[in-house]
Amino acid sequence: MHELVVISGKGGTGKTSVTASLAVLAGHAVIVDCDVDAADLHLILSPQIRERREFLSGNEAVIREQDCIGCGECLRLCRFDAVRKKDGPDGKAVYGIDPASCEGCGVCVRFCPAQAIDFPERLCGEWMISDTRAGPMVHARLNIAAENSGKLVSTVRREARRIAGEENRSLILVDGPPGIGCPVIASVTGASQVLIVTEPTVSGEHDLQRVLALARHFKIPAAVCVNKWDLNRSMTERIETQAAEAGARIAGRIRYDASVTSAQMQEKAVVETPSPCAEDIRRIWEQLGLQEA
Repeated sequence: MHELVVISGKGGTGKTSVTASLAVLAGHAVIVDCDVDAADLHLILSPQIRERREFLSGNEAVIREQDCIGCGECLRLCRFDAVRKKDGPDGKAVYGIDPASCEGCGVCVRFCPAQAIDFPERLCGEWMISDTRAGPMVHARLNIAAENSGKLVSTVRREARRIAGEENRSLILVDGPPGIGCPVIASVTGASQVLIVTEPTVSGEHDLQRVLALARHFKIPAAVCVNKWDLNRSMTERIETQAAEAGARIAGRIRYDASVTSAQMQEKAVVETPSPCAEDIRRIWEQLGLQEA
């Protein structure tokens, strides 16, 4: 089983558009969207959800108002300003918890003199298994202000591997998150290869170095492609030289093409349209050598 993770040092480089096109070209892969904080691969592949599961992680405090004695001990102890005070119908002070501010530390639960605070598991989001025209897809959605995106990424990848094993599919294509943080680490750990999509700008060059260092740290073979390369040819050459010196393989270049936006508006991958840059992506697919994976 080969697992290719498409990542980028920064957002907006075209990573998701490239992943969608590679998924269409493969035709037999299990597709994964690990950008759980801002998932958008579904906007192109139009998945039909066949299974939906809750993602529970951590705990949050919930005050039972009918049992609250209004002593204010929770407000005094909370270091995250998560406790809110309001007047009850009888004028007595009643306290509640702002779920967006609660860090789940449990201090208020431990020290409430009336034992009026519950500590249930926190609903942080959901993950789905769907069908697309390019193959099965596992994706997720993290709730607003929810945490543990790395754990959700690991859950999504685990399900993708299970499906690949059950359906005898030898390729998993992952649309990873941008940057180098926890969700990215959870996306690339144990992968067979990463494809880094960058752009010929100063920030693109800088962030590429960071994500290449991440790949080297985890000893994952890396390939690099420069998107919109013709907007700054000298920067493109500099980026490719630096990537090669860092041990990465140059997978190819993708020209700037305004028709990419048109493809997205049609909910299509670039390679499903007569876009000039579709040929660039096809050449990158050939360079990656995953046709038989």
